[in-house]
Amino acid sequence: ADYLDNGNNKMAIQQADKLLKKHKDLHCAKVLKAIGLQRTGKQDEAYALAQEVAALEPTDDNSLQALTILYREMHRPELVTKLYEAAVKKVPNSEEYHSHLFMAYARVGEYKKMQQAGMALYKIVPKNPYYFWSVMSLIMQSISAQDENLSKTMFLPLAERMVEKMVKEDKIEAEAEVELYYMILERLEKYKEALDVVRGKLGEKLTSELQSRENKCMAMYKKLHRWPECNALARRLLLKNSDDWQFYITYFDSVFQLIDESWTPPAEEEHSLEGEVHCSIEQAVNFIEERIAEESRSSRPLRGPYLAKLELIRRLRHRGCNDEYKLGDPEELMFQYFKKFGDKPCCFTDLKVFVDLLPPSQYTKFIRQLLDVIPLAAAAEDEVALPGDIKALQQHLCVVQLSRLLGIYHAMEKKQKLAVVRELMLRYRHGLEFGKSCLKTELQFSDYYCLLAVHLLLDLWLEGEEAAVWQCLTLLEEGLSHSPSNAQFKLLLIRIYCRLGAFEPVSELYSSLDAKHIQHDTIGYLLTRYAGSLGHYAAASQSCNFALRFFHSNQKDTSEYIIQAYKYGAFEKIPEFIAFRNRLNSSLHFAQVRTERMLLDLLLEANISTSLEESIKSMSLSPEEDDIPWKELRDNRDLTVLFSWDPKDRDISEEHRKLSLEEETLWLRIRSLTLRLVSGLPTLAHTIQPKNSEKTAENGVSSKIDTVRALLQQLEAAVDSGKKFLEQKIQYPVLGPPPTRMAGFFSNGSCQCQTSLFYLVSDIYELDTNGLEDSAEIQERIGNSFKSLVERLTDLFSKCKGDLIEVRDGTLKTHPNLLENLVFFVETISIALWVSSYCDSVLRPFKSNLQKKKKKKKESSVAMPPVFTHFLDYVTELQTLTSNVIDHIKGLEIILTALKLEELSLKDTLLLQEEKKFTKTVQGKVQSSYHHSVQEIGELLKKRLDTIKKLKI
Repeated sequence: ADYLDNGNNKMAIQQADKLLKKHKDLHCAKVLKAIGLQRTGKQDEAYALAQEVAALEPTDDNSLQALTILYREMHRPELVTKLYEAAVKKVPNSEEYHSHLFMAYARVGEYKKMQQAGMALYKIVPKNPYYFWSVMSLIMQSISAQDENLSKTMFLPLAERMVEKMVKEDKIEAEAEVELYYMILERLEKYKEALDVVRGKLGEKLTSELQSRENKCMAMYKKLHRWPECNALARRLLLKNSDDWQFYITYFDSVFQLIDESWTPPAEEEHSLEGEVHCSIEQAVNFIEERIAEESRSSRPLRGPYLAKLELIRRLRHRGCNDEYKLGDPEELMFQYFKKFGDKPCCFTDLKVFVDLLPPSQYTKFIRQLLDVIPLAAAAEDEVALPGDIKALQQHLCVVQLSRLLGIYHAMEKKQKLAVVRELMLRYRHGLEFGKSCLKTELQFSDYYCLLAVHLLLDLWLEGEEAAVWQCLTLLEEGLSHSPSNAQFKLLLIRIYCRLGAFEPVSELYSSLDAKHIQHDTIGYLLTRYAGSLGHYAAASQSCNFALRFFHSNQKDTSEYIIQAYKYGAFEKIPEFIAFRNRLNSSLHFAQVRTERMLLDLLLEANISTSLEESIKSMSLSPEEDDIPWKELRDNRDLTVLFSWDPKDRDISEEHRKLSLEEETLWLRIRSLTLRLVSGLPTLAHTIQPKNSEKTAENGVSSKIDTVRALLQQLEAAVDSGKKFLEQKIQYPVLGPPPTRMAGFFSNGSCQCQTSLFYLVSDIYELDTNGLEDSAEIQERIGNSFKSLVERLTDLFSKCKGDLIEVRDGTLKTHPNLLENLVFFVETISIALWVSSYCDSVLRPFKSNLQKKKKKKKESSVAMPPVFTHFLDYVTELQTLTSNVIDHIKGLEIILTALKLEELSLKDTLLLQEEKKFTKTVQGKVQSSYHHSVQEIGELLKKRLDTIKKLKI
């Protein structure tokens, strides 16, 4: 066992063998040997050995534990349940084995069996937790039941009765048990009863979370629409803590609900269960004013009351009745707020919510007013006034962010914008003085200046200023050198490099972000969208692996979390874990990465290092199966991960999100169908001489061609939907979701090529079934397909021609679309070759039969059917075309190597000396990345060229 723990698996196997020589029935040694075998990649041997032991139904703890470890590593948790079912039969009173059995069921989600196992445990050892495990399993049955009615009429009422029995017998001990009771009542929509539980004696046990009882009461009052109680409780809690924002929201919601219902307090008795109720705007205004007065006396400044006043103004305006309540002018209130909290980084995000209250005509005046109160000092008359300490710097930064948000920078001319960029960068470099003592992991105080400058330059770039994008990269790289942990710099660099078609620097940047766990799903798209499409195949494989590893381990990890939740009685977390797992399993990104990963593997290996058939088999792909949950697809991407200070009309909107999801799903459908069509090719391959149609049906081949034809129709439909979608000509914001590769796929002709290749498959199949004798028409059709395919591929190649990087008026311009077209060309030619090898497998037997006939008849001139010459010409032309592309790529490599970038950018007099070195770095990275892409594409094409040479019949 020690050898296994230290990862020395071979020694572990040897030691186990020694032991087994002496005691050949030592179960535990056998299992430890099996673990060693499993870890050295001998899965089948390990499994056989484990089943030998499992068949003997061991009951010793060591063997059971070791087998559990082994089955977990094999990802076969269902075998663990069988193991403990047998153990429990033999040792019926073991508390330990019964609880292991319960946890084994929990791992595979067998809720009914969990319920029974829980009760069995409770009978052996009457401990409360076991009883409630059983109750929780009923709730899980109700959550997982497809039939809503069943869960409301059977599972939940049963769970409720089980808990009530314990309540009546006064056996409730722990907080978790009360939580569970509350959870059942809430799911049964018995809100009144749930409220009574929380407010009653049982509610006293709810102590582990702050305000747990109050929050649960509030939730129930809202469900029951008991606005007086909502209001009174929120009021009471705000008197305790006037900085708790959620209760301000409830307070306002309930006040306006009561006003709309014209509620009046009863004359004699209490206003409500929770005490005094406010039901008029006057009371609300006075209440907020009192909170502000109280805040001014408190020892530490609180933001809540001031923001609540702005929130109230906003709500009153919304109702069209603001001015009669003298709450003050929002502009003045925001100004006062800035004076009080302007040196806190949160000041900007606080005010951002309320800028709509300002009239646009006042924007410039408002900003000037804020600037006037910041202590800035200029060294000389015509120099920029700079802050003297961090406090002033934070205040100034807040104003700059507000200026961007209010659209003041957007309205400027190019010259003004450039001047602002200069000033911001000056302020950024000056601010670095305050962060000299910062650690490598800390951000510099002035980082946002640099980011804002880059945003301004991005505006210029989008307006057609080519040089601006290089300056963006330069400034970001400089910023990163001072603040190496700044994720915003890295994310923005990733987006810009990808837009320019350079993937090489991105891999390193992404891995330095050190994305953890769920982030592989939320920001992984930044990487996986571009890796393959820019020709970095190795990096693409790696980035897909990162993501897939996370998704696959999620299954295993979640079961462990659920088990911990049972052990510690955190019952309300269990449904959350299950929902989390489902959300990840139906993640759009997961489906995309799975599909692209398989297409990539086929592209790199099929018919190169292994046959197409073997590749498809190893991925267990089949054309009939679709493993993507189309109806449940969840878009888990974080599209706001990049900071943006843009005004609402320029920022990413709900509409953009919807459209992006639609586009991603359409593109995924096209890719998934392409993959399934390719996986259908080996299933059509020759099995028998198909003269006799009944035999074919038995053999299942004819149904395979039906599958392929059906998929082809689905592909046509998906392509049509894709084209319709693109007609809308959607423009996402520059920092919003990146568009898919769909537009390029249609415009460069890859789509038409690929679809006609799959139609060709259908024709070849027909030729195969009908034979050569009377198939002149099909042969001609095939011949024409070959011709038009070569034309289409040549046309696709022409769209890849041109310089990838060119120098125009002293600035660089990259052409990432040419690179994407080249990548599509490689993919399309690969599909063409897979289809050709299917043609080859059909035509070869015909050829040898003809030659046999020729020998029999001793005639020198058996006419060769035209399809052979068509195919030979086609293959020769494919070979010529591919060679031409390889030569073109060699040419690109030479041009890229010869490009002298140094002389370029340095003409720009705006650049400072220190910026020049970063510009050099940036341009070098882009050049090197393009060079790398072209090399990888060239290598792959050479391998494909070799496979073409084998296709001569």
